[in-house]
Amino acid sequence: MKIALLGYGKMGQTIERIALERGHEIVLKKDEFNTYEGLSDADVAIDFSIPAVAVENISSCFYANVPVISGTTGWLDRYDEMVALCKEKNGAFISSSNFSLGVNLFFGLNEYLAKMMSKFDSYKVDMEEIHHTQKLDAPSGTAISLAKGVIENSNYTNWTMENPNSNEIHIEAVRIGDVPGTHTVTYNSGIDSIEIKHTAHNREGFALGAVIAAEWIVGKQGIFSMKDVLEMN
Repeated sequence: MKIALLGYGKMGQTIERIALERGHEIVLKKDEFNTYEGLSDADVAIDFSIPAVAVENISSCFYANVPVISGTTGWLDRYDEMVALCKEKNGAFISSSNFSLGVNLFFGLNEYLAKMMSKFDSYKVDMEEIHHTQKLDAPSGTAISLAKGVIENSNYTNWTMENPNSNEIHIEAVRIGDVPGTHTVTYNSGIDSIEIKHTAHNREGFALGAVIAAEWIVGKQGIFSMKDVLEMN
């Protein structure tokens, strides 16, 4: 399989190594210093860039008839626009805040717990995410996905990084050192606390999941999620 890497930072380099180990070929390593030359030769593109260029990267893939896996966050105010373009071009697209197998299992656990806890008004949920200092967006896309998972399965209606109202989930974003990503969901009452937590030890899980998603999407058309890839639907 021929892969175009859109974004060649630490994640892009880790994805490259794992893709090569799995027998794939890299036909494009795009950063701010080069063009999209080679994109049309790719079977699939993997975008781990930055919010400012994510939409351009994804659009370029659809116009080149190349399926795209996007792990970039911070641009999702234009997600519906990209979905419409994907459908118009009969493309294939997966955008996920996190491609890690463990995190996607954590998403499912979070939704299940939210359903259980929705019956008990004495518990208030809040979240904390910790990442490396180079992460540009806050809160993380993973934290937002976790908040949405609670909102869809409870009486909460929104999330905030400010002082929350009774129907809002508070998210605290912490930036320290070189932390790959730690996410904690806590239900607090006056009596006790219930907590679930995912800690990434390195970037391997994110990169491997993205490559697996790329392998899965080749030859398909439509808008998919990691639940489709992992057969969790």
